[in-house]
Parts: sequence; C-alpha cells; structure tokens
Amino acid sequence: MSDKLPALTEGEIRQRLERELPHWYLENGWIRRKYRTEGWKGTLMVVNTVGHLAEAAWHHPDLAVSYAFVIVKLCTHSSKGVTERDFALARKIEDVIQWQPGREGGVLEGTPNEDQRFRYIKYD
Repeated sequence: MSDKLPALTEGEIRQRLERELPHWYLENGWIRRKYRTEGWKGTLMVVNTVGHLAEAAWHHPDLAVSYAFVIVKLCTHSSKGVTERDFALARKIEDVIQWQPGREGGVLEGTPNEDQRFRYIKYD
C-alpha cells in the first residue's frame, strides 16, 4: 500500500474492539480472533475464506492453524501497529465467517447445524 496509516493507540484499539469487534482482542501489538471449527474441513474453509478476503484487500494476516481452530492476527507492518486497515479487514472477516443465512429468513437455508455431518464452524 502506498499510504502509511497512523497506528492507533492501545486505548483506541481496546475501545473499538469492545464496541465493534467484541470477539477480537489485543495481544502483543496485534488484534486477534480465534475461530473454533468442527474439524479439519471447517478449519480449511475458514483459512480459505480469510485468504480470499485478505488477498482481495491486499492486506495479509498471520494465521495459526490447527485441527479445530484458526487464529487470525492483524497488524499493519508499515505503520508498526494496528491501524484502520486492520479493523476494516477484521470486520469483513467477521461478517463473512459468522454469516448464518438461515437466521435471515430468506431463501438461503444455511447449513443444518443439528446434523454433525454438515457442521463446520462453532458460531458465537
């Protein structure tokens, strides 16, 4: 990115996380979120979704990947801290990963979470 964004203060980050992204937290200069999955298939789906969004945004998180979870870590290296860019990508990731179309009442049913064969993510 050509524009260097100002890093937010720790206080600004904590306030915004509480208000905008309550499942995210600040640790060691990164905003982070742990997504729990139902197993390897769900983990890969989360990783691929985050990968697509990050590449489209041209802002790339660090990921910690295990059998039943993915930890997403965001920080703007060029700004040496968390910036507006990190919050924007975190919000997009959160919206897509946590989307449950069956709760919207439209024509999209969503996955049948009561059937173990189809569950892939543990929603908040």
